[in-house]
Order: sequence, then structure tokens, then C-alpha cells
Amino acid sequence: MLTAVLCTVSWAQEADSDRLVAAAAHMKTDERIVAYQKLATAKPDDLHFQNLLAGAYIQKMRETTDFGYIERAEKLVAHTLTAESSNYEALRLRSEIGLERHHFAEVAGFSREMIRIAPDDSWNWGTLGDALMELGQYDEAADAYQKMMLLRPNQASYNRASYYRWVMGDAEGAISIMQRAIDAGSPAPENTAWCLVDLGNLYFKTGQLDRAAETFATALRTFPGYHPAYAGQGRVLASQGKTAEAIESFQKAQAVVPMPEYAAALADLYERTGKKEAARRQLELLDVVDRMVIANNEKTNRNLALVFADQGRKLGRALELAQAELGVRGDVYTYDALAWVLYKNGRYAEAEQAATKALRFGTPEPAFHFHAGMIAVALGKKDAAAKNLDRALALNPKFDRRQAEIAGVTLRTLRTP
Repeated sequence: MLTAVLCTVSWAQEADSDRLVAAAAHMKTDERIVAYQKLATAKPDDLHFQNLLAGAYIQKMRETTDFGYIERAEKLVAHTLTAESSNYEALRLRSEIGLERHHFAEVAGFSREMIRIAPDDSWNWGTLGDALMELGQYDEAADAYQKMMLLRPNQASYNRASYYRWVMGDAEGAISIMQRAIDAGSPAPENTAWCLVDLGNLYFKTGQLDRAAETFATALRTFPGYHPAYAGQGRVLASQGKTAEAIESFQKAQAVVPMPEYAAALADLYERTGKKEAARRQLELLDVVDRMVIANNEKTNRNLALVFADQGRKLGRALELAQAELGVRGDVYTYDALAWVLYKNGRYAEAEQAATKALRFGTPEPAFHFHAGMIAVALGKKDAAAKNLDRALALNPKFDRRQAEIAGVTLRTLRTP
């Protein structure tokens, strides 16, 4: 299909570029990038083609987690806005890039500016809601998402509504709305696969392992090779005691993108099966990731902070990362990461304060309750400890192999006369 379409570029430049753009919309992302590159080269003064190419680069980054594509998109958008500062397409893309860069406060400002320009564009309400969710401004985020939903009830608005419901403690509502997001569909298979993975994660966190496994498998059929779906399968298999199969799934995920959490999972699984050298290599990989974070002058990485805290190593570095994250994010997930890192550093009173903020809405995250429970143990608050550890195991008694075991042992100790 791509070859046939590109052969038409010469006449499309003169007569029917819109037809080529319409055809490109149905291509795979790599093919779409090539088509838009051809059009952008053929018509360098047509900023619309620059914007289309930037959008395709952003989509490719979503599929690969390769931020090189964001850098390309950023350069194109900057070029467009230099040529035409009010270019609406480029301004929309600027907000999307800002979210990927974690410039949440800036994006909130951009989005409000865009809403003044085009109050009926649901996209701007979505980016505003996203930024506010990350900043921990949940009431304002709810208003933005509600407006987005009223303007355009589609996959993009449904999946945001699902996330809001989850954070607010409504697991059943979050699952129901995410199912609607999947049913709504998207021209980009990765977008639907992302929703499927998120739904699989919701099922997993609420102990519905069979449904989670089915949903992750569907995500892989929808977008083959999707690394978050492989990781989701790995978590389910590990919780079922299928260690060899879990290792294979995490290896597939890591082969696509070497995320810190994949290395951490593999290190734990290898250790459990007596493969100490393989486990050591995964720990070394985590240290390499940390050195890359430092070399790239990245100040924040709560996922890496959580990994170090779970492993009980590099705790000073973990605290540095978690505290820096709080400087740009004020959401419940950042407070949970900070709470756990503070606990591992022996700063129990501060950890309790952060855990209280993480759980202020009753978000049904087993890890949140486990962390809060262990902090309460350290402070001698047995009733609070038992309540939170019970809740973690009630949500999913196998939410994490190591931590679920610790929760169970700790509960038995608390209840021993």
C-alpha cells in the first residue's frame, strides 16, 4: 500500500495532497511517517504537513517509548510556531509534547489559553485535565474531563474518565468506563491497546487474574509486540507461580523497551529461581539506567525510586528522585512513591504524612495500602497497619510476590497474642 501511495506524490503535490493525507491516515505509523515526510519535503511552506509529521512522531514515541521521536516532533512544532505563532495545529501539539515532557504546570497554562481560543475543542479540555491530574488538582481536573466528555464522548474522553474514577476509589466505575473506551475504538491500534492494558491492570489490581490475562492477550492481538501487555502478562504469570513463563514475558517486554520495572521484575524472578548471575545483570542494568538519567540531567523518575526502595538499595538516590518528582507532580502516585522511599530511609513520621496524602481518596492500589501498612507497623500503630495490610491483600492477595508475602507474615505477627 505504501509504495502505491508514494508513487502518487508527484501529482498529489499539484492536485490531490488531501487524498494522500486521507490514505496515510489508514497506514501503520512508520508508513505514515514516510508519507508525511514526502509531503513535507515536497511542500515545505505548507505547515499543515509539518504538523502531520510531528503528530506521527508523537504516536511513534507512544508505541516505542523512544523519546527521540518527541525531540523530532518538538523541532517541527518549534519551526511551525516560529513561522506562524498562532498556528492552531502546532499549539495543540505543543500541549501534547509538554505532557510527555512532564511540564504539567506549563501545559495547564497552554490548555487554558487554547480553551479561550477554541472552547468547543474537546482536546484542550483533555490536556488541561491531564495536567491537573498530575498536579494533584483533582476537582479542577474533574471539571475539565466532564467538559471533554460532554463535547466528545469517545475513546480519548472515556479513558480519562476511567482514570479519574480509579483515583477517586471507584474501581467498578473505572472498569466499566474503560470497557466503553475500548468499544469506542480508535484509528490507531496502539491507542486501543493502551486502553486494553490499562483495563488489564485494573483487573489485576482488583484480583481478577483470569480477566487480566485475557485482556493483556487481546492487547497483543490488537497491537502485536506491545511491551506493556507483555509486562502485564508477566505480572499475572508471576502471581500464579508460573515463574518460567513470567520470565519469558518480561524478557519480551524488556527486548522492546528496557524499563526499570521490567529489570526489577526479572531480577526478582531470576533470584527466585536461583539464577543469581542473571539477577545480578538486571541490577547492573538498573544502575546503567540511573547513570543515563543523571547524564541526561533528568531530575525525576519515581519508577526508578520505587524500584530502589523495593530492593532496599541506593536509598539516598531513591529519595532524591522521589523528592524531585514531587516538585513537578502532586498526584497520589507521587506521594505513594515518596512515602515508600521515606519509609525505607527510616523517616517514618514523614512517610506517614505522604502515605495519608496518597490514600486520601481510597485509590484501590494494593501497593498504596501495603506501603501505608508497613509504615504504620514502624510507628507502632497496629490497628492502622492491620487495616491497610488487610486491604492490600483483599484487593489482590498476589499483587506482588515478595510484598504480598511480607504483608501476610506481618499480619500474622500483628495478630499473634
